[in-house]
Amino acid sequence: MNGYRGRFAPSPTGPLHAGSLVAALASWLDARAHGGTWLVRIEDVDRPRCVPGADAEILRQLAACGLLPDEEPTWQSQREPLYQVALDRLVDQGLAYPCACSRKDIEVALRAQGRERPRGGELVYPGTCRQGLHGQEPRAWRLRVADGVVPWTDRRLGVRLQDVAQEVGDYVLKRADGLYAYQLAVVVDDGAQGITHVVRGEDLADNTPRQLLLQRALGLPQPAYLHAPLVLGPNGEKLSKQNGAEAVELGDPLRAIVSAAAVLGIDVSGEPSLGNALLAATCAWVARFP
Repeated sequence: MNGYRGRFAPSPTGPLHAGSLVAALASWLDARAHGGTWLVRIEDVDRPRCVPGADAEILRQLAACGLLPDEEPTWQSQREPLYQVALDRLVDQGLAYPCACSRKDIEVALRAQGRERPRGGELVYPGTCRQGLHGQEPRAWRLRVADGVVPWTDRRLGVRLQDVAQEVGDYVLKRADGLYAYQLAVVVDDGAQGITHVVRGEDLADNTPRQLLLQRALGLPQPAYLHAPLVLGPNGEKLSKQNGAEAVELGDPLRAIVSAAAVLGIDVSGEPSLGNALLAATCAWVARFP
């Protein structure tokens, strides 16, 4: 295998549904199309949201669909010392600071500034604790975000821009409940595992600039990104457990792969077996994303 290293990183909040299978297939296809290594990382850092046994079920579903990792799966919950080392480094560099604000505090501060949270948008942190806690107890740790637009290029979506300071503000690295935030964990893991290519759902595209800032702050290389199309629920929003997503049917994995490939714009409906469908999908992927 060459230097390509990709990964699928599901959160074990339930079994794979049609939408998460599309993301898994896209990342697997990209790795296979480039003769690379494909990893599976269970992102269970947000323990209160995890469902017991969901990680094992996800691995079973992937295997049934022929999507087998090239190395043993990893779990974020076993890697927390790495996240603390990274946070300590950011603190030592003056790039991270403690925050005493609750969500209510942030909302009150924004209203006082005449700023309202957009419907479904980010709760932009106003920088209340940037200059110190003034005797308050720390609740969380945040990254100090510099002003300026962060540009990046997605292999499918093209050039993207985000002003992280204005649209997000200083974002959380370690939460008030003591758990490490997704942004820190995913960046540390991608760096530690040598990930060169990230292929995931389009709903995560807006997270990319935050991760780029952390990669730069920690001196980590920047992977290439591709954000795949989403499966939408009956309400027009991303398919999820909240809007009726059902677990992938393991009784007919060929049908599941054919459906997932169709979302990616790949027609393998005429293939007679799962192996043939995966091979045909890989060839089609090479033509689209060489």
